[in-house]
Amino acid sequence: MAASTFRVTCVLLCAAAWLLGTGRSAPDASGPPRAIRVPLRQGARASPPPPPRAAAPAAAPRRRRGAAARAVSFVDMVDNLRGKSGQGYYVEMAVGSPPQKLNILVDTGSSNFAVGAAAHPFLRRYYRRSLSSSYRDQGRSVYVPYTQGRWEGELGTDLVSVPHGPNASLRANIAAITQSDRFFINGSNWEGILGLAYADIARPDETLEPFFDSLVRQTPVPNLFSLQLCGAGFTQNYSLGSATVGGSMIIGGVDPSLYVGELWYTPIRREWYYEVIIVRIEVNGQDLKMDCKEYNYDKSIVDSGTTNLRLPRKVFQAAVKAIEAASSTEQFPSGFWLGEQLVCWQAGTTPWHIFPVISLYLMSENHNQSFRISILPQQYLRPVEDVASAQEDCYKFAVSQSSTGTVMGAVIMEGFYVVFDREKKRIGFAVSTCHVHDEFRTASVEGPFHGVDLEDCGYNIPQTDESTLMTIAYIMAGICALFMLPLCLMVCQWRFARCLHPHGDFADDISLLK
Repeated sequence: MAASTFRVTCVLLCAAAWLLGTGRSAPDASGPPRAIRVPLRQGARASPPPPPRAAAPAAAPRRRRGAAARAVSFVDMVDNLRGKSGQGYYVEMAVGSPPQKLNILVDTGSSNFAVGAAAHPFLRRYYRRSLSSSYRDQGRSVYVPYTQGRWEGELGTDLVSVPHGPNASLRANIAAITQSDRFFINGSNWEGILGLAYADIARPDETLEPFFDSLVRQTPVPNLFSLQLCGAGFTQNYSLGSATVGGSMIIGGVDPSLYVGELWYTPIRREWYYEVIIVRIEVNGQDLKMDCKEYNYDKSIVDSGTTNLRLPRKVFQAAVKAIEAASSTEQFPSGFWLGEQLVCWQAGTTPWHIFPVISLYLMSENHNQSFRISILPQQYLRPVEDVASAQEDCYKFAVSQSSTGTVMGAVIMEGFYVVFDREKKRIGFAVSTCHVHDEFRTASVEGPFHGVDLEDCGYNIPQTDESTLMTIAYIMAGICALFMLPLCLMVCQWRFARCLHPHGDFADDISLLK
């Protein structure tokens, strides 16, 4: 009995030692070789922009980062995004066994994880399923259209990890793109897309689990991520090749070194896209004075995969009119405001001061309050480098008209550190440490501003009950019968005439054909 007790004790002690030795730790430095990275905020940190006016209601959310955020090191995730202006931001991912490294576009406006799986003129490399021992075919096809472009492919699962992300590997749904049209961009340097939105908009249907849902379910990673898109604030380094913009995707937490001031949160109205509610829009402090429902018709979303700030038609027309009036000291061709023409100035002489600040007011977690994010012209005038020479700076107007609601794209996000707190169903905004500004103005996040029933500004798709649909169906049937009756009478009359005059068939047929 004593010997038996001794053996049990030894087994328990060995098991405990093994558990302690294999506990989850920070990412292993002996992992995949990492490229040398230059901090994006080099120069910006020396004289950061003054923090926006702090407010008590926002202090509480900042304190709620919790133990989960403190327990994870985000050092390897800082500066893990690259890209080109107007062509999206991508992160390096490893797919399959052995790992195949691919650059994947970060898109908060879709929900499918898809990679090029066939040769394409615009792809330097693509995913080879036959070389992955861990790939499993699902025997289903998928088709995904976008505002511009589309792709189709075959569904499967494989092992996926993010080298400059959390120290975790997971089995994720993956679409192998076999055909595409206007989807891949020449010179963009990315080979796939990482949809980070919810299952409701996944293709072919909502039963396909999106990547981030799989990550949270299979690993200890908390259910949130945050993005710092640096845009023109990215410090160019020739060792990075053709990358002209950069930033950080922090998976599983919030990194306080990437923003200044406080984080202000707006609720996620519905978990499909990252839908929010805009309650007011100003240009140079002047309210557009529109019904707030117009701003959210038929939705307002935060979408890193879209370049521009896209506005519903009526809102776009009002905003352009106000921006044009505010910058009237210089004359611009009408095609510039439609995004069809560029404007250029001698290098280093862009007159930023003549362009107004655009302010969006978002409903806060207290539905009777809002906060304001202010967007500088350095954000909504997008530099176009392929056209500009060393002596000129050329820009495209990055505010455009939309038929699918307001889209707060990359040019908006580039001024801010944006937290997608899926756990608490909210999106946070703070001033980014790498945003571009001048000596006169800086991007800001300020509040609170008081209102009443701001939730009513959200657009609701009209619901039609069955009785209404039946009534409409009967009315349509009646209208059809009304139009069919004369036709039936004409046919009957014609048949009767044929019976009376059998020799007139030829002439009657020709008349009928005419």
